[in-house]
Amino acid sequence: MHPSAAKFLLLLVAAASSFLLVASHGLPPRQLKRNASCLPHERDALLAFKENITSDPEGILSSWRRGRKDCCRWMGVICSSQTGHVLELDLSDRNLAGQISPSLLSLEHLEHLDLGGTYLSGHDGHFPEFLCSFKNLRYLNLSLLSFASRLPAQLGNLSTLEYLDLTDAYSLPSEVPPQLGNLSNLRHLDLAHNYLYTTDISWLVRLHQLEYLEMAGINLSTIDNWLHAVNMIPSLKSLSLSNCSLPRANQWLTHINLTKLEMLDLSMNYFGHPIASSWFWNITSIQHLGLSSTYLYGPFPDALGRMTSLYYLGFTKNGNSATMAVDLKNLCELRTLELDGSLSSGNITEFIEKLPQCSTSKLGWLSLKDNNMTGIMPQVMGHLTSLTALSLSNNSISGSISPGLQNFTSLEELYLSSNYLSGQIPLLPRGLKMLDVSVNFLSGHLHFGAPNIEVLILSSNKITGPIPEKFCELQYLHVLDLSNNYFAGELPVCSSMPYLHCLLLSYNKFSGKFPSLIQRLSNLTLLDLSWNNFYGTLPIWIGHLAELRFLDLSHNMLHGSIPANITHLRRLQLLNLSFNNISGSIPQSLSKLMAMTIIYQDQPDWYVGWVNNEFLDILSAVTKHLQHKYAAQSIFYIVDIDLSVNHLIGGIPDEIASLDGLKYLNLSRNCLRGNIPKNIGAMELVESVDFSWNSLSGEIPASLSNLTFLSVLDLSYNNLSGRIPSGRQLETVYDNNPTMYDGNNNLCGPPLQRNCSSGNSDPKHGNEKASGENSESLFFYLGLVSGFAVGLLGVLCSVLFKKP
Repeated sequence: MHPSAAKFLLLLVAAASSFLLVASHGLPPRQLKRNASCLPHERDALLAFKENITSDPEGILSSWRRGRKDCCRWMGVICSSQTGHVLELDLSDRNLAGQISPSLLSLEHLEHLDLGGTYLSGHDGHFPEFLCSFKNLRYLNLSLLSFASRLPAQLGNLSTLEYLDLTDAYSLPSEVPPQLGNLSNLRHLDLAHNYLYTTDISWLVRLHQLEYLEMAGINLSTIDNWLHAVNMIPSLKSLSLSNCSLPRANQWLTHINLTKLEMLDLSMNYFGHPIASSWFWNITSIQHLGLSSTYLYGPFPDALGRMTSLYYLGFTKNGNSATMAVDLKNLCELRTLELDGSLSSGNITEFIEKLPQCSTSKLGWLSLKDNNMTGIMPQVMGHLTSLTALSLSNNSISGSISPGLQNFTSLEELYLSSNYLSGQIPLLPRGLKMLDVSVNFLSGHLHFGAPNIEVLILSSNKITGPIPEKFCELQYLHVLDLSNNYFAGELPVCSSMPYLHCLLLSYNKFSGKFPSLIQRLSNLTLLDLSWNNFYGTLPIWIGHLAELRFLDLSHNMLHGSIPANITHLRRLQLLNLSFNNISGSIPQSLSKLMAMTIIYQDQPDWYVGWVNNEFLDILSAVTKHLQHKYAAQSIFYIVDIDLSVNHLIGGIPDEIASLDGLKYLNLSRNCLRGNIPKNIGAMELVESVDFSWNSLSGEIPASLSNLTFLSVLDLSYNNLSGRIPSGRQLETVYDNNPTMYDGNNNLCGPPLQRNCSSGNSDPKHGNEKASGENSESLFFYLGLVSGFAVGLLGVLCSVLFKKP
């Protein structure tokens, strides 16, 4: 053959091989060409299984039809290319609901069954025990199925099983059957996060090939020799026994067989003994070590410095009773070190110097918050330039933020809040996405050096000056918190900031008219401009901020009326306009504020992301007597209206009672007239109501006594009249605030000392009667005076005209 032709043929063969390789890896197995189609009785079994499915929102089983006879091409089904027998059925994480049909038993050659993450179950929610009859099954995943029955001992009959996952599969207490020890081929066993318990784990020693054991959440409190059983499984690579109520970890082992162990998680077990006495320090193969919430104390042993395979050490929330003086310089594989809330003390500079100093540093996450650490913030940390996240919050670290941080090109998250840092914030690394330096003593003007930053929290410092124009270049900004500083001037006018959903600028010296910047923030969820010097009127367009949930404009100099279309903010949960100069009436159509009603159950995506961020703790809602600090975990439950200390006129709209999800309502110190809405008792979740210092009249509605959650009520200094409604809840509220009815001289009845007699029980009729009595008295005295005058005139006339 000609050499060039041979080369061409070789290229052709190579190209064909490459094509087949790509095709075989690029398509799911179920779509590969097969030599044999499925067997009719197995197809019928799958169709019978489908008949028991009551919900398939993703249409996963839409391909399961009699018209498509080759079930090996159905979604989730894999067959043998030689025999056509169904070998694998994978319907995991597909939102299927219904009953697992016994028809699956016809799939006699089934090796792999994955129904995890679905809503399937056996008859009446029980475990489908017929699954224990498969002779060839090697893989079984039933995680997250929530069976309401015992874990069957027949699982021990699956002698060929290699993989068993029952994570979160049980919603009722059930004992782990010791027959699981019969699964001699098992390599992976996951029983985590169930209502399972056991008093004996000796059956584990029969699982000679087990590599992965996950029993997190199973109560093992009565098993003191658990370690000796585990130590008899030399093949073990991963062991997770977190939250198992293990009594201790300081057992003595004459010989450690766990030489292949790579992952060990003992977190959330209260050991309460010296950390150095634990059994695992000499297992140098460990790569992942989880010891959070174990309350181990004392100094770390020097053996830690010899665990050169370690890439993760989690030792958080241990009561600040440990010390770390170990030299970690040789732990070149270490990627994550978390010691939050566990160290009793330490010097930050000395600690940083003992971290890995390898030619290729891999340490990416370093978290030392809540550790009572002192010392000056290190200015040179060249061996940590691989960090992606650094957290030193809530310590006692002083000094300034190192300008050298600008060279940390991998740094994305920096948490330095609640320390004693001073000086100016230096230019930030360009890749930084999250910065929290709140509650420090930082000063000077603000400079931006991280164009891709997403969360910027600078609250509670001494930073001055205006917000620079470069602020508008932060197009990826989600959260900006500048509250409690000395910022001044007007906000810059930006064309668009599409991702900004949280803007907190309270307690500063910002001024100018209501910022036009706000109009362009279409995704704004939380806006807090309180305690500044903004003036002017509220713009009409504020009602167009459809995503707004929290609006706090209190303590400014705003005037004019409240725009009527503010009630278009259907997602609004907090409306605080207190301490301004706002006039006009309260808008009607308050029922449109759907987020303030009970039926509103939408928990937004942003809430899930915010619950772990400390900056939301600054959010507050003010009532007459209390200022409520809301932690991030409670922010979703803030449902407040505060319009106090303004110049509002007119009446309280009856529709306000339709806001039955409202928790706090404060309309005090305005010029409101008319009656309290009679159906105010429909606001069944309200906890605080303040209508004091207005000109409200009429009787107190009897429905007010229906408010079982009411803890604060203030109706003082109005023109209310009549009998005070009775009720145990109102009596309790009065005991806590005996001045709640002051300044209403026509109120009567308990708890006041002013009795409601027949003459004043009805203020309206009482006033008419008093008026009538006064009229009669007036006529009497007028008659008396008139008679006297006429008599006197007669006497005078007789004297004057009497003849001599």
